Amino acid sequence: MEQHISLTLFGGLCSVIGTSEVIAMRRDVADVIEAVEQRVRSSDESMSSMESGSQREGFRLIGSDLDSMKWFNDHRVIWEFSQIQSYNPSRTGIIFADCSKSLPGYALLQFITFINNKDTIEALVVRNGEYYISSSKFRQMALKFFSLIKYSATLHGPCANCFIGPLKYDQAFCFVSDFWPPSASSWIKRCSTWPRPEVVHDIVKHGCHFVAIGHKMGNHEDFEWRISFSLAEQKLVYSMNHCQFLTYGLLKLFLKEVINKGLTDNDKQLCSYHMKTAVFWVIQQNTVSCWCPQNILENFDVCFKHILKWVYNGVCPNFFIPENNMFLNKINGRVQEMLFRRLSELYDRRRQAIVQIPLISWYFTHVIRNNPILLFSTNENFFVSETNFDEELYFEIFNKAASDASDIITSIKYLNTINQLINLPLSQYHVAALQKFSASIFLKLAFLFQSNNKGTNKFSYSVDKFACYMMKLAAKFGFLSDKLLVVAYYYKTSRILEALSVLEKIRVKFAKQSLMYNRSVDEDLYIAAVGGKSWSTKTRESVARDVRLFNGINYLNELIPEQQFSLRNKKLTLLIPPFVLFHMLEIFCYRLVYPKKANNALSTLKNLICENKNFKVPYAILDISYQILGICQQVTGNLEDAFYSYRESLRQHQFNRLKTATLFRMCTILYRLIHERRMS
Repeated sequence: MEQHISLTLFGGLCSVIGTSEVIAMRRDVADVIEAVEQRVRSSDESMSSMESGSQREGFRLIGSDLDSMKWFNDHRVIWEFSQIQSYNPSRTGIIFADCSKSLPGYALLQFITFINNKDTIEALVVRNGEYYISSSKFRQMALKFFSLIKYSATLHGPCANCFIGPLKYDQAFCFVSDFWPPSASSWIKRCSTWPRPEVVHDIVKHGCHFVAIGHKMGNHEDFEWRISFSLAEQKLVYSMNHCQFLTYGLLKLFLKEVINKGLTDNDKQLCSYHMKTAVFWVIQQNTVSCWCPQNILENFDVCFKHILKWVYNGVCPNFFIPENNMFLNKINGRVQEMLFRRLSELYDRRRQAIVQIPLISWYFTHVIRNNPILLFSTNENFFVSETNFDEELYFEIFNKAASDASDIITSIKYLNTINQLINLPLSQYHVAALQKFSASIFLKLAFLFQSNNKGTNKFSYSVDKFACYMMKLAAKFGFLSDKLLVVAYYYKTSRILEALSVLEKIRVKFAKQSLMYNRSVDEDLYIAAVGGKSWSTKTRESVARDVRLFNGINYLNELIPEQQFSLRNKKLTLLIPPFVLFHMLEIFCYRLVYPKKANNALSTLKNLICENKNFKVPYAILDISYQILGICQQVTGNLEDAFYSYRESLRQHQFNRLKTATLFRMCTILYRLIHERRMS
């Protein structure tokens, strides 16, 4: 009976968290895009960054934070003075990690050689004639980072938290060491069974990070730093088999929906990091006989008991530095007693509690009821259809395969880097992500070259020919909606009939019921149209996403105020629904050759936005949609209608930060209307 429930739970977790193939895809897309970014940025910029946390591990659970770490490329932390010889002190700020005055897992960072870095210098403090970097002062960098892009943030631990739309971002500024901490050397010796030797070697050679938070029981809390193994932990999670990963995911769900449900942040004693640590220890100590679908519940029980034991003893040993008790000064006395009693009660009714977790409960009551074949199946192909998998893939690629580069030189560096990676052994997901990344760069280059095309006729012809070639490549590897930028290019270069020809082809494909827009699609019709075909074929024939316009690039003269004011408000892109952009381009083109058709297209655009019957205009970006309606009304002479559309744009959530541009356009219309009435 227990094994049957485990099999059903395995299917539920595959549906909620992801099958092994879905998780591999998410990781591959994130890995290859980060590889491109790091190769391009490491030589050009002063800082490197890394996505961390549960999102990078492969989870996409509702409410998950987007965690990121940033560090200076020209600073390195050493553990022994002999390691200085690995660097050029005139170009690298050398920092010595002094663990002798701190509790296990923490260190003081002492400056040995200085370089001119304002942020680091501002965080310096002097103790006994030596220069140390204050963690409390350095944490302010994260707040400064969000304030520069005009977002309000608060400090939580070593990170600054900020909501951008519905998503919560955690940004930590840190320092990096290329060497493995001596205090974690015992971990290497423990790794006889897990992870594999090549994983251990890879982890050790990548060193560790230092995040700006001190131990509350230490003597130097304000300028102490915590040793972070985020990259090592990511590699360990990657090395888990799928049942181990699902058990980790189940513990995270149980923590959020059962243990911590209804508690304030101050009352939450356990966090997902404790769950991950428990899974690490259980795997390495071979406590579980078999990590397989039939044993999901047993595996969960073993990990839960591990946590119970830790709470009872008041000791949670860090996986890399066991001497670092992560419960110290947090779970003791009355709090420890109450938490142990609560966890013991939950353990006794854990089966009932697991089934009542909302996402799992939904799977049991809806999916199983409609498809009983899934009840005891371990075939992961049953849990995610081809359509659902494609939705996941396009979502990941759209969100990650784009850079904010807005100049020719950097864009070409991206293409060269992608070209180098293409020659390496790659998975099919690596290739799909790089193809879409390339398409976005091709589109940028076409507009960048066009904007800088001010030479002789012969030179202009060559530039235009090159830009058109870029467009052709983008159309081959990009989404169907990317072809709208091909139309924009033709319109901008006064090729109206060519623009209308491409628009007509897009219209036919947009009208098909098999079109996948964001995550909305008729599954049967989609499979009938493109099922079994390559992803490049699917994307150019049947996939539309919202269109990004990078504000540093001039795509359409009519949108210059929107892009400029949005950029001044620290917004790097405009995000436009493809159907709105389609009708805008249609109106712009028709008004030059078929004015009556322009009016019909304007009516269609107005109905699309105001009625939004088929949800083709996401509520989050109604601001730009009403703005574009107003622009189209304004260019066709409907000034009063345009004014009301702009006013409606102001009432929407300002995702694209258009308020200043909208007020500018409204003032322009008012001035013109007043002038016309005076003249009449």
